Amino acid sequence: MQALLHACAGPSYGARVVAVGADRRGAPAIRAAEEAGIPTFVRVLSEHSSREEWDESLRDAVAAYEPDIVVLAGFLKLVGPEFLAAFPQRVVNTHNALLPSFPGIHGPADALAYGVKVTGATLFVVDPGMDTGPILGQTTCPVLEGDSEEALVERIKEVERVQLVELIGRMAREGWWVDGRKAGIGARSR
Repeated sequence: MQALLHACAGPSYGARVVAVGADRRGAPAIRAAEEAGIPTFVRVLSEHSSREEWDESLRDAVAAYEPDIVVLAGFLKLVGPEFLAAFPQRVVNTHNALLPSFPGIHGPADALAYGVKVTGATLFVVDPGMDTGPILGQTTCPVLEGDSEEALVERIKEVERVQLVELIGRMAREGWWVDGRKAGIGARSR
């Protein structure tokens, strides 16, 4: 989020952050957004009577800002059908592995355990599954001999941030498309 805020300050970037939300109080992104004068909101799941009620509350909070793109980077909860229906093919997420390999919250650890030599990050359009949506972009980084999970996570974060900033800017400037399992940025080549 901090990288997106910085990029949005550039006049040619083509996007701006209209609000920042979180699913937990005290999230660093909320503090950073507040310091930048950007509206914020928090929707904690446990403060709602059901997951569906939380999903609707989150949907309403986001919809109030009329975003063109909803970025869930660092948001570790699955959003539900009510949320996704409100922003069709406009919700994107970043994942710290090369999907479809190693979905879920343990992507880097799973990559290390499997013994892959290359991993990275994926930006994808969110669908109802867990890390299963159409892929907009991927970037790689090496898995080094003797890597710890922490070292690998930090190396992935570096390439993930660069990719996120680049692709969100391109989506804002050039548009994007989704056709079944396939997705892309800019005009679709036939």
